[in-house]
Amino acid sequence: MPYKPEQVLAELKNNKFAPLYFLQGDEPYYVDVIAEYIETHALPEHEKGFNLTVVYGKDTPMKDVMSLAKRFPVMAQRQVVIVKEAQEIPDLGKDTGKTQLSKYAEKPVPSTILVFAHKHKKLNLAQTLGKTLEKYAVVVESKALYENQVPAWIQGYCKEKKMGIDSQAAHALMESVGVELSRLANEVDKLLLNFADGKTSHITNEHISRYVGQSRDFNTFELQRALGEKNTLKAYKIANYFASNPKEHPLIPIIASLFGYFSKILLVHHYSGVSSHDLAKHLQISPFFVKEYLTAARYYPLSKVLQIIHFLRQADLQSKGVGASVSEGEILKELVFKILY
Repeated sequence: MPYKPEQVLAELKNNKFAPLYFLQGDEPYYVDVIAEYIETHALPEHEKGFNLTVVYGKDTPMKDVMSLAKRFPVMAQRQVVIVKEAQEIPDLGKDTGKTQLSKYAEKPVPSTILVFAHKHKKLNLAQTLGKTLEKYAVVVESKALYENQVPAWIQGYCKEKKMGIDSQAAHALMESVGVELSRLANEVDKLLLNFADGKTSHITNEHISRYVGQSRDFNTFELQRALGEKNTLKAYKIANYFASNPKEHPLIPIIASLFGYFSKILLVHHYSGVSSHDLAKHLQISPFFVKEYLTAARYYPLSKVLQIIHFLRQADLQSKGVGASVSEGEILKELVFKILY
């Protein structure tokens, strides 16, 4: 089983360092936090010049990483080697790279702390290399939080900073900034600068309104969820945001994503009555998300779903210049209106 990020950070803060760390996951926050903690604290400042090496995956094949790891420290008890963006190591996905890393993991150099910061991707822990790392190294999986988990995380982060925050304010912060933990942590840190005089011990909704700007970068999955829940206000908010940023949020991929989403809702109606487990298999989704699709199916009866798929095809043609000469933003806003009503 991979270690939890909080568990590893607690051990590091107790000055317990392992010879090999493989940090991975789709939420980069803890990958960065753990790597940065080791970089900052594993060596005293005067030893870092000779014994701290930071390289980047795309520039460093596995044999070079192994050469660095097998060096001995210079006038010190240990050295630290950190591979940032390790997912870009050219031969990590090849047999040669996998073999080199597996052999090293089985017998790491005890005077080296080797850290792989492997972001946005995960190794398959069921395969040979994954099993070896799980057995011999500290493997940390940094998972993205679900939206309903984020306010509690914000409250925990504020508590670490000796600051309270009420639930309403945590939700307001998430709505303003989004669910990406790095951005949330950065926003909280900036927010705390306003309370440096020590007179405030608790963040309220009023503080969020006063000090935090709208910096959230919405994504298509959030639009899907807002539509699925018939959250009209949020769906329009996201559609307007996409319409104001057409280069970063082009229309055709959004339509394709929505088509896939409502096609799954169509399947929910088709497989009405089957168990949640079987429905997850038919939809090819995690069982965790079945409830979301069942909720959407209640809001959108079969006749409406068929109509929405027709609307999506019309919008796709319009986006390609067939039968319309309006902007992508206007097409999207009209599409969202048709879906909701």
